[in-house]
Amino acid sequence: MLLAALLLAAGCSGPAGPDAAGGGDAKPKPSGSRAAPPAGGPAGGAPAGGDVLPGMVTTAVARTRLAALKVAPAGTMAGYSRARFTHWAEQGDKCDTRETVLERDGSEVKRDGECRAVSGTWKSLYDGVVVTDAGKLDIDHIVPLAEGWRSGASGWDAARRKAFANDLTHPQLLAVTAASNRSKGDQSPDLWQPPDRSSWCQYGRAWTTVKSAYDLTVTEPEKKMLTTMLDTCAS
Repeated sequence: MLLAALLLAAGCSGPAGPDAAGGGDAKPKPSGSRAAPPAGGPAGGAPAGGDVLPGMVTTAVARTRLAALKVAPAGTMAGYSRARFTHWAEQGDKCDTRETVLERDGSEVKRDGECRAVSGTWKSLYDGVVVTDAGKLDIDHIVPLAEGWRSGASGWDAARRKAFANDLTHPQLLAVTAASNRSKGDQSPDLWQPPDRSSWCQYGRAWTTVKSAYDLTVTEPEKKMLTTMLDTCAS
């Protein structure tokens, strides 16, 4: 896809991502209340010009949504398991969510008969590293699964957790280097920031957008750092 050639990159998984941390997601083949936001179709959505993620909002809208988020202490991890967030879901044509994001976020991506990316170029948003081997990429959940659990997902049903883990509509999934993703783990913005500061504007808007879309809470330190990240935006 040509749009990834602009900045590209892409919380949460690769061929062998971390497990309980909730930051990187390995590629286990998946099996398939409140209404959950749509998980997106096989096309995976299309990022707007200038952004590498779909469903991004303007800085002004992000500020409004951040102000509206409920502030609360981080919840307990009791009962958490990555297995409770079904991923990666099948997206058709033998492709699962991971492969869909790899194609969306890469340039000149070629797949084999099993929908595995065998060639292409990706630029990792978090650290600016250019990658030509899909095996060195993780698909990051911008808001990690464990972080989601601590901020409201513990009360969701299975369908909503699956939608959250495979969301191709909101800016929740991004192909990034395995090293940067695993450095992030399940940490919130006050504890981990992308090493490439130029990505902070997009990261802050994406995190805020996802938390708002799923009615998740934020902590005071998290909100403060998100504000700092939004302050790096040009407008």
